[in-house]
Amino acid sequence: MRILHIEAGRHLYGGANQVRILVNGLAAARIENVLVCARDGEIASSPLAANVVPLTIDGDLDFGSLARFARAIRSLAPDVVHVHSRRGADLWGGLAASRARVPAVLTRRVDSSEPRAWARFKFRPYARIVALSRAIEAQLLACGVDAERIARIPSAVDARRYRPDASARARVLAAFELPRDALVVGVVAQLIERKGHDRLLAALPELASREPRVRVLFFGRGPLAATLRREIRALGLDEHVLLAGFRADLPELMPGLDVLVHPARREGLGAALLEAASCALPIVASSAGGIGEVLEHGRTGRLVDCDDTIALAAEIGRLLSRPEERRRIGEAARREVERRFTVDEWVAAHVRLYEASVCAAKRPAQTVRSPVRIG
Repeated sequence: MRILHIEAGRHLYGGANQVRILVNGLAAARIENVLVCARDGEIASSPLAANVVPLTIDGDLDFGSLARFARAIRSLAPDVVHVHSRRGADLWGGLAASRARVPAVLTRRVDSSEPRAWARFKFRPYARIVALSRAIEAQLLACGVDAERIARIPSAVDARRYRPDASARARVLAAFELPRDALVVGVVAQLIERKGHDRLLAALPELASREPRVRVLFFGRGPLAATLRREIRALGLDEHVLLAGFRADLPELMPGLDVLVHPARREGLGAALLEAASCALPIVASSAGGIGEVLEHGRTGRLVDCDDTIALAAEIGRLLSRPEERRRIGEAARREVERRFTVDEWVAAHVRLYEASVCAAKRPAQTVRSPVRIG
């Protein structure tokens, strides 16, 4: 079976990294893969078991994407087209697959709603739509997508790459020149509005006044970098907060944190949460979107209402002051990831999805129910 994947993201963030893991896992299962990606996409130069086809992909208004995708599909003759991202790929990729009469699958990663009429048009070409969480599934249903076309497949994490490592703390302290007694909080997310960095900044002055050893590392990049620097300066937090940028060595650094915080306003599921849990890190997160499907409050993490910065500060302070609770929650989170979010089962679920999509395309008069509900 040959799968043509479309990933329009330019950076190797959570979504694109999930594509990389999936492609390599499918190749190990003897599935042939072709990756169509943006010409300047970082995924093209990552270790990838796929034939890479770089194309110009410039968003929803790039009408030429339809012809470019259609040519690629016709020339490569895949059994299934799997679209993994937005930025026009979800619109033009589905239409191109339909034009080429190849069954198409879309992975929906975001928990934002869309106008019903637009959603019905955009999602119509897809035989199956993958929802990472129940929250995304509910929004797809609200947009008018038939339940039979929705497959709920959460993201996965490589627990061998993201794992506890006692030596990581020394690497973190050295990399960012932190005091030996620092209590290190990490945020791993693009620097964009919906990730909620401003909420954490609002909670930090009181937290830092009670615990001056706290140091916060914002891992990631994005359009809000300059704005966040100004906010950090205005709040007098220069000593406590550092924009750490995008780090390719994050798997080697993450286990050295004391707490991971994820204050997102919206979140489909949160690959960074799975990575942190796999490192046995305790997590404080908002209850937005699918986050509650990854973390159970009090057992594998601490959850707060999205707008409650007082509770956010309290939960972070609670964990920083209770090392035994940090250890207990982190270990429970690691066990949960190993049970529910394994790469092998995730890859197998996609193989079943592709087979069902091909089967449905061959029997258009019949309704083939989605074979996949995991997580």
